[in-house]
Amino acid sequence: MTAARRIDVGPERLVRWVESFGGRHGGLTEAVWDPAAVTFLAADGAHAVCQVPFPPLPDEEPDGSPPGPPGEADPLALARMVADHAVADRTVGVLLVRLGGYAAGVFTGPGPVLAAAKVGSRLVHGRSAAGGQSQQRFARRREKQAREALGAAADTAAAVFAPYRLDVLVLGGDRRAIAPLRADARLASYFDRAADAFLTVPDPRLAVLKDTPRLFRAIRILLTEPG
Repeated sequence: MTAARRIDVGPERLVRWVESFGGRHGGLTEAVWDPAAVTFLAADGAHAVCQVPFPPLPDEEPDGSPPGPPGEADPLALARMVADHAVADRTVGVLLVRLGGYAAGVFTGPGPVLAAAKVGSRLVHGRSAAGGQSQQRFARRREKQAREALGAAADTAAAVFAPYRLDVLVLGGDRRAIAPLRADARLASYFDRAADAFLTVPDPRLAVLKDTPRLFRAIRILLTEPG
């Protein structure tokens, strides 16, 4: 078997992707599921592990019928369940932070619609190659700039999220820039609802923020195929 490779598939394409996966590998033999992932198995030994966005996956279809016994179910019924769950009506907060730039937004409804948003930036100088006292002064100034930039990001997130009850918080940007914000008491309840998936995005701008639903609703698939 080849090493697993990751593929991101939009929810509107998932059922077709699973059908195509089966067609390429001799047919689907079974689907094994749990609240966080669905694994599709094919006749030639290929398997695709679909990570469920915003787990847990419901244990019944929209009409109330179960997809099958725990652990096994009809593959295409499960694919539809995962796709429907990804686009379910929920209130999603998004916080993107890179050193010197930040964006916070709230998406509502199955659309989803960007109901609130604010972006901003603060100057943070790059590292200096100089030595001695000059480098030390520069480092202190840069540290102050970074602290002020992250403080502005926290202020913005607290203000944008406050009017809403978030179902989930999606984080992105730079993990090192996000990490200090976890200590802000105003944001603690939001971080408690943070999704596992972290969005790697460029400098946070409004256009980048508006594009995040495409990323946070995508189904991440780990695909392993016969060599």
